[in-house]
Amino acid sequence: MWSWRWSDGSIRQSPRCQRGQTGACFKTLLSKVLGTAIILGSLMVKLPQIVKVIAAKSAEGLSFPSVLVELLAITGSIAYGIKNSFPFSAWGEALFVMVQTVIVGFLIQFYTKRTAKGVVFVLVYLGLLFLLLSPLTPSSVVTTMQASNMPAVIVSRIIQGVTNFRNGHTGQLSAMTVFILFAGSLVRVFTSVQETGDTLLVVTYVVSVACNLVIVVQILYYWKRTQKILNKVPDTEMTTVHE
Repeated sequence: MWSWRWSDGSIRQSPRCQRGQTGACFKTLLSKVLGTAIILGSLMVKLPQIVKVIAAKSAEGLSFPSVLVELLAITGSIAYGIKNSFPFSAWGEALFVMVQTVIVGFLIQFYTKRTAKGVVFVLVYLGLLFLLLSPLTPSSVVTTMQASNMPAVIVSRIIQGVTNFRNGHTGQLSAMTVFILFAGSLVRVFTSVQETGDTLLVVTYVVSVACNLVIVVQILYYWKRTQKILNKVPDTEMTTVHE
């Protein structure tokens, strides 16, 4: 079974699989199943967003700075999981979400007629990612990046939230993607406790849940107005408010 205790600020686990303790063993199995489900779901978590932008030929309502900050948080999670040898089921979705987020970032640049900047963005990011995952990068840097995930997630959602507020609608922001991200981070709180026992990781996902909830509320609040605007305004007149 798995028993949990607090030690030196971290949640640590002690395997004690014995008869009569099926409850705790069930939690471990459930965590593995949920972790795997999240990874499979992450293969298409931002696909609705990508499809919506391409179909509309517009990135209206999407904030590029928000994408950059979100990438910082995602990249930190990937590097932190690899450096600490956490099971792939504990962080693997970040890898697939990262690829899709890079695509969204490029599309924002492409549909605002800044294709060259979009290409530079992709190349620079891939170069930095390679450097970060190489032996040249000290573990302390990766830990610092993971610690910065909390403010990064908060800043990313604030930027997107402010963009929504200023526009008075959520534009091409995909409701399905937002809902999936919210549900995924909620489940990740549980799986992080069960599979990693890492306090920093757990708290990061708790903060992510709260921040994603804000965007979910905005999606619901601006729903009718967003639909009216998207149905009335020609695609050619839509532009992204924030670079």
